[in-house]
Amino acid sequence: MADDHLRVRGMIFHAYHGLEHDEIKNGQRFEVDVDLTLDVSKAGQSDHLRDTVDVRAIYDLVHGVVVKGRFFLIEAVGERIAESILARFPVAEVVVTVRKPFAPLGGLADGTEVEITRRPAGGS
Repeated sequence: MADDHLRVRGMIFHAYHGLEHDEIKNGQRFEVDVDLTLDVSKAGQSDHLRDTVDVRAIYDLVHGVVVKGRFFLIEAVGERIAESILARFPVAEVVVTVRKPFAPLGGLADGTEVEITRRPAGGS
């Protein structure tokens, strides 16, 4: 399989994840990037959507996890996204980055971020 990458970057959602009462009550901004490793050569030759992963379906899946789910940790958000993608799409690897730009850390920071890399069960 080729080491091609299909990415969806900078998806932005308002959601209610966190440990603090205000985070759960008021919600905040979450940003998600998804990087899929798959062979896109067939799609490159055919120019048909059926020969690749539809990035609109990736967006819808991520939206569903982030907006409809409730998690304490961004690690859990990322894990759920990765698991869902691997269960639904034929990819060799998925890298999910979840950012919480306004995480309540008690001081100034650009926020928190987790990057999760997962492969299908039985994959190398």
